[in-house]
Amino acid sequence: MFKRRIQKTLGDKILGFFWPTIGWQRAWAYIMLRLARLPGSAYSIAGGFACGAAMSFTPFVGLHFVLSAILAWSIRANIIASVIGTAVGNPWTFPFIWTWLYQTGTWMVSGERLEGAAKPDFSEIFGHMLQALVSWDAAYILETAPPVFWPMFVSSLPTTFVVWWVFYLPLNYTIQGYQNRRFRNRSRTPGGNEEF
Repeated sequence: MFKRRIQKTLGDKILGFFWPTIGWQRAWAYIMLRLARLPGSAYSIAGGFACGAAMSFTPFVGLHFVLSAILAWSIRANIIASVIGTAVGNPWTFPFIWTWLYQTGTWMVSGERLEGAAKPDFSEIFGHMLQALVSWDAAYILETAPPVFWPMFVSSLPTTFVVWWVFYLPLNYTIQGYQNRRFRNRSRTPGGNEEF
């Protein structure tokens, strides 16, 4: 009854992930509405989303869901919101995030700015590391990972702190306002049902 008449192909689903058919503005508004309707306080939801966004600014690729859930649980925030928040790290933003982390980390570790130096090819680096993990080539991982991973890790510590607050403050305000309006609408409607 609620299925699509024309089913999406796998290619359409992948393309929709990278470029939403409804447009970025409506996609973002939909995510924010879904986020605001999660059960919990404004702190819990905004804090959870901020945890996911902050963990996207770490070099632990593949562990963002787990790390954001652990961080959200530790500060009593919404774990589902933290998983949604990891969407901040996506194929469109990762190149900028990784470049920021690597260059800032290199400056923090060695005190040198990489202005004229060649930027690392992260797709090649992560590809080789994945291949080394699959083939259990520990020597190659120990040779190639630390020079890239260590500056990114050092830079991620202050970056995640700042990113958490950048997402938490406006989201907390927005969700609090939405929940207050929703409560007022419920109290005005006979029987306590919302009108949408």
